[in-house]
Amino acid sequence: MSEAAPLDPEDQKIITLARSARARNGVPEGAAVRDETGRTYVAGTVALDSLRLSALRTAVAMAVASGATSLEAAAVVSADEAVADEDRAAVRDLGGAGTPVLLAGPDGVLRATEPA
Repeated sequence: MSEAAPLDPEDQKIITLARSARARNGVPEGAAVRDETGRTYVAGTVALDSLRLSALRTAVAMAVASGATSLEAAAVVSADEAVADEDRAAVRDLGGAGTPVLLAGPDGVLRATEPA
């Protein structure tokens, strides 16, 4: 995990969207991804008896279901200290190993940027 550099406005936007999803839905995590065309997909944690998905895997699934063929960046807002390996793998599957995954705390402040 590396310390984050100053964010460009598009990366700040997906953090803000992820933070809003977390707060609006009252879930442990919010996530947003940006595809190769600049479209964004936003999701919160899914916790049903029969289906459990992290916010980031849900956002990636939404992008795929909407026809995205690649990702430019992903963001997770969580109290966790790191992005789960399974979540980074979902980003890597669609965006490649170099896709940045931004991790922000519940306050929206970027804590780290990890490669997918």
